[in-house]
Amino acid sequence: MSLVKKFATVASGTLMSRALGFGREMLMAAALGTGPIADAFNAAFQFPNTFRRLFAEGAFNAAFVPLFAKEIETHGTDGAKRFSEEVFGVLFTALLALTIAMELAMPLIVRYLVAPGFADTPGKFETTVALATVMFPYLICMSLGAMMAGMLNSLRRYFAAAVAPVFLNVILIAVLAYAWYKGSDARTVGFGLAWGVLAAGLVQLAIVWAAVRHAGISIGFRRPKMTPNVKRLLILALPAAITGGITQINQLIGTAIASAQD
Repeated sequence: MSLVKKFATVASGTLMSRALGFGREMLMAAALGTGPIADAFNAAFQFPNTFRRLFAEGAFNAAFVPLFAKEIETHGTDGAKRFSEEVFGVLFTALLALTIAMELAMPLIVRYLVAPGFADTPGKFETTVALATVMFPYLICMSLGAMMAGMLNSLRRYFAAAVAPVFLNVILIAVLAYAWYKGSDARTVGFGLAWGVLAAGLVQLAIVWAAVRHAGISIGFRRPKMTPNVKRLLILALPAAITGGITQINQLIGTAIASAQD
């Protein structure tokens, strides 16, 4: 694939995602307005996205991709497969444990961290907790999906990684269109969007997983173990996680402050 074709593949996927994202935001504004359901959905969606930027698009992936590419050059496909399975086992286990802990503690997290200003508004707090509980597992899908997208880019397979993000907007637009057709109220739309986010995460993960498998690497689950490769990955990711985490904490603080405003 020539450089121009590679650029066109990635750029077209990004452009399509941005255009559909703009349309999605307009439809969401029309469906939810600026009422309590819109506030609850935005606050609930912000929470898993904060972790996603660390696990999926931030420190972890920035450290993983160069190491995976090096494994391909040094030990070939077999070495890259072994490395990806080691990382997958640790990452999936960590994400699953984090998700279970967050799901159980979600009322406290929303009350004291995500949107403390909603606690005194009848119905708004409970809605935010419910929406966040539905959407938080999206973090697992997106983090594992980002890992596999990085693998595809290292293998010079760009199409699936470029087109997968489009499906979040496609699915949410479909939810909004169906809600408009059925004349659903704002609360029903909000919960439909929350389940749509989770469904989109599963679809995106399935797309990149199938593409990685088609590229010749079938990722199996290995018992989580701190191998030398995993330790090296964590050493490289930790400094970036600390610096990137500051930005994400600032955004959470901003959301918490905004939740107290009328």
